[in-house]
Amino acid sequence: MQKICLILFGLLILSSAQSQKENKETIIAFGSCGQEAKPQPALAMAASWKPDFFVFLGDNVYGDTYNMDTLKMKYQKLANQSSFQKLKSSTKLIATWDDHDYGWNDIGRHYAKKEASKTIFLNFWEEPKESPRWSREGIYTSYYHKVDSKIIQFIVLDTRTFRDDLIPYPDSIPIKRPFFYQLDYLPHTSKDSTLLGEEQWKWLEQELKEPADIRIVCTSTQFGAAYNGYEAWANFPHEQERMVQLIQKTKASGVLFISGDVHYGEISKRVYPGLYPLYDVTSSGITSTWMFATPNQYRIEGPIMDNHIARLRIQWSKDPLIIMEIVDIHQNVRVEYTIPLSELNFKN
Repeated sequence: MQKICLILFGLLILSSAQSQKENKETIIAFGSCGQEAKPQPALAMAASWKPDFFVFLGDNVYGDTYNMDTLKMKYQKLANQSSFQKLKSSTKLIATWDDHDYGWNDIGRHYAKKEASKTIFLNFWEEPKESPRWSREGIYTSYYHKVDSKIIQFIVLDTRTFRDDLIPYPDSIPIKRPFFYQLDYLPHTSKDSTLLGEEQWKWLEQELKEPADIRIVCTSTQFGAAYNGYEAWANFPHEQERMVQLIQKTKASGVLFISGDVHYGEISKRVYPGLYPLYDVTSSGITSTWMFATPNQYRIEGPIMDNHIARLRIQWSKDPLIIMEIVDIHQNVRVEYTIPLSELNFKN
């Protein structure tokens, strides 16, 4: 009888340990578009979750300047925010930039102060001096996080330093459905125009060859949204296609995009032949809002027009679950969309 009890007790311990392992969860919160002079309760809310990481996806301040003292002052305003301080003390921060904290609205590689802006950016986000971000052009980088035997890879893109100018939408071209607003830009048709630049593309190919189970591609502008006449990857359709082909070429499983910029939240899903679905979770509106959401045939959740933070909750079961959520500043989960990690694998 005593032997039976010991066996049963041992089974209970094993069952409990297995249950704890399966209940393990990694939380990755992210957002963009925060006016440094406005209160930011969204960041305090994110801090209360105690996420494993928080990713700032750009427009982290609204510099919009060629004066570097002005840019430094605006970063200092963000640093002085108690909500930012709470977040910084509660988790590891990852950051990229978009146009307003890089330099100027919708600007790309021709911004004259990009090197000075980069130095201010790296100093503010306390990038270690040994980081390759200091020695190469641009701020793209990667980070790795291991959970038991699983690897999360953060691929942090720079969509500003190398990006060619956008093509203004001519007044002579009439606006057609489904658009109900004035369009700003036309898509590039020339394949020698670029969004990421050759050096970053080469780096990205090597990163996609690295072993990882989940690859979170952090891009300041939307990858998955349809062309809407505003700034997005859709203005460089050949670059979008290059990304798809590169994922196929490298057989990189587990790719999931997170993005910002548009002042609302949504989830887009793109399906391409010979590739698993590509999801893009957009979180944009730490303080900023917009009047409307643009048409997006790939939108599967949202739009959320209120200030919010998004998060990925990764539950480490045998087939891990990725729970995509958008949470408004009143702690209401406005979007919840769950996929198994196995969905982000090549089938052959």
